[in-house]
Amino acid sequence: MRILMLNYEFPPIGGGAGMAHKALVGEYARAGDLHVDVLTSGRKPGLTTERPAANISITRVGIGKKDLHHWRRVEVLQWLHRARGHYRRMLDENEYALVHAFFGFPTGWLCYRTAGRIAYILSLRGSDVPGPNARLQLEYKLLAPVFRAIWRNAASIVACSEGLRRRALAFMPGIDISVIPNGVDQRRFHPPAGRGADETLRLLTVGRLSNTKRIDRLIEAVAILRGQGRKVALKIVGSGPLEMELKRLIAGRRLDAGIQMVGRLEGGRMPAVYRDSDVFVSASMQEGMSNAMLEAMATGLPIVATRCEGVEELIADNGVVLDDDSPRAIAAAVADLADHREKIHSLSSAAVHQAARFGWSGVAEQYIRIYRETCGCR
Repeated sequence: MRILMLNYEFPPIGGGAGMAHKALVGEYARAGDLHVDVLTSGRKPGLTTERPAANISITRVGIGKKDLHHWRRVEVLQWLHRARGHYRRMLDENEYALVHAFFGFPTGWLCYRTAGRIAYILSLRGSDVPGPNARLQLEYKLLAPVFRAIWRNAASIVACSEGLRRRALAFMPGIDISVIPNGVDQRRFHPPAGRGADETLRLLTVGRLSNTKRIDRLIEAVAILRGQGRKVALKIVGSGPLEMELKRLIAGRRLDAGIQMVGRLEGGRMPAVYRDSDVFVSASMQEGMSNAMLEAMATGLPIVATRCEGVEELIADNGVVLDDDSPRAIAAAVADLADHREKIHSLSSAAVHQAARFGWSGVAEQYIRIYRETCGCR
C-alpha cells in the first residue's frame, strides 16, 4: 500500500504536530508493506527530496521561512501555491491508495480539491480547529465554510485527543471524528537512575511562548512561592512572540535568580532537560495533545496543569489538574509538592506507568487500520 502524506510543517520546521508526524513516519519506516511519500515545506527556496528509509521519501517545497517555528499568513499561502503543482504531479506519477493530511487547513485544502479523484484522511492537530486561539480568530471566521467543506468530504477525520474532538464537534456537530492520541518514545525519554536531593524544587515548562501557553501565570506563581520563602526554580524551554515581554516580567518581579529562559532547544538535548527537573508545569489554555507533557511523564515527572483539552487522557494519578487557572492556585499546587516530597515519588512512578500507554507503534497501527478500511485493502 502506498500513501501520500501532506503536512505544511515537518522538522526542522514547525512545532508539536511536525514532531508527531516525524515520529509516525519513523514507525512506518519499519512497516515492510507500506510505502510513504511525504510532501511538506522546506526552509530554503527550491525542491528537495530525502529518503530516510527505503520505503519513505520526503519532498520539501521551499519557501524561505523567516522563523522556523512561526507561520505568517503570507507564508501559508505561499506554500499552498507552490505545493499545489507538486501535489498534483505526485498524484499523476504514483498510484496512491489515499492521501493523509496533517492539519485540516491548509494541507486539507489540497486534498479537498482532488476529492473526486482520491480519498483523503484528515488528522486534526489543534490550531486547525476553531477555538480560543486569539491570533487566528479572523481566519476562523473567514474560513469556516472552507473548513466545513474540507471536513465533510474527508473519508475519515482523526483528532489527537478527546478534548480536541469535542472542540471540533462544537464547530461542526454530527460529523464522525475518531481519536488517536500522540505517542512518546520511551527509549529516548525515561527516568534517570536517581534524582538528586536538591532542596530546590526544579520546575519545567516546555512550549511556544504565545498567549495560549500563559507562561506569565507560571512566572507569577513562582513569584508567589518564592515570596513565601519556598525554594523553587523554573526553567522555560521554548521561543515565540512573547519572549521579550516575558523577560521583562521576570526582571520586573526580580526573579532572574529563580527563573531561567533557555530558548528553543534541539530535540536531542531534551531528554537530559527533563531528567534534570522535578515537576512539569503547564498553564496552557489550549492543546491538541501535548508532546512535551508526554515526554515529561515518560521521564517520570509529575504534572501540575490547568484544565484544557488533551489533559484528561494524560493525567490520572500522575499529577494535578487545576480548574482554577490563577497563579495563586498553581502556586498552591506546587507548594503542596514542595512541602510533601514523598508525593513526588508516587506521582513519578504513576507518570511512567501512564506514559507507557502511549507508544508510537500503537499509534501507527491505528492509522494503518484506518488506511486499510478506507481503501478496502487487507
